[in-house]
Amino acid sequence: MTGYQTENRRNLMLFAGRSHPELTHAVAAELEVEPVPTSAYEFSNGEIFVRFEESVRGCDAFVMQSHCQPVNTWLMEQLIMVDALKRASAKRITVVAPFYPYARQDKKHRGREPISARLVADLFKTAGANRLMSVDLHTAQIQGFFDGPVDHLFALPLLADYIESKLDPAGVTVVAPDAGRVRVAERWTDRLGCPLAIIHKRRDPSVPNQVKVSEVVGAVEGRTCIIVDDMIDTGGTIVKAAEALMAQGAAGVVAAATHGVLSGPAVDRLKNSAISEVVITNTLPVPSESRFDKLTELSIAPLLAAAVKAVFEDGSVTGLFGGEA
Repeated sequence: MTGYQTENRRNLMLFAGRSHPELTHAVAAELEVEPVPTSAYEFSNGEIFVRFEESVRGCDAFVMQSHCQPVNTWLMEQLIMVDALKRASAKRITVVAPFYPYARQDKKHRGREPISARLVADLFKTAGANRLMSVDLHTAQIQGFFDGPVDHLFALPLLADYIESKLDPAGVTVVAPDAGRVRVAERWTDRLGCPLAIIHKRRDPSVPNQVKVSEVVGAVEGRTCIIVDDMIDTGGTIVKAAEALMAQGAAGVVAAATHGVLSGPAVDRLKNSAISEVVITNTLPVPSESRFDKLTELSIAPLLAAAVKAVFEDGSVTGLFGGEA
């Protein structure tokens, strides 16, 4: 069947964008539903067309799309899907964006710059979305950009369970690769019960305006260091952090991140780095040419499915992470 119903006859329907259908089908399997058959294609001039092959009137719609390259294409497709659902009288529309697009443009650093993360939220709202769901937003403030409920999910339990299955926390130090990730790293130390270290970047006075020196603040000598971040994009920050840790006598380095963007030189950098293992989730598709021996990919589908079910049944999403119901 395509969806299932609650006692008040609301019908859950799951819709898959074209960017990462494997993830949507994995979520569908967890929910024991089938994604709604959808016709989607591009015209010769690049415009996108979407049509759903079943009635969606009165349904509780969950529209999944992973915003990998080309980001703008998949964002536009998801907006069109939401618009189609609104015009077809869906009762409620939830945008499921495991990796929120434009999340790093969440504030103005200088004059005449956009706040693109807010623009994306406005676009979803205008298209007809009632609710947003995402995993490990780059900054928590993005939740306030959308005028409606936002379900902010965390991959930390999934990643930390894997680390605990491989390593003894007694010999582990969690490392924030820069000052902006300290709060994320603190959540890891709370979970694992291990110490925290921070990579502090400063300019080398002997080389004006060019080189940054990474200083390690915290005990890492003889310990396995887990560098934690929300995403790995080009890999530059994490690879340099690993070099600094090894120079300070770390026994080994593992990188753990929710989103494997892996753009540009990332794969070559990570393959040739001091990092022994790179652990990510499948919020974004990883093409075969970007896979390498050190890479471990964990499935986020059970978490997304549990959150979708909680929203559909008017349950507690926070409760999935041990919070109050």
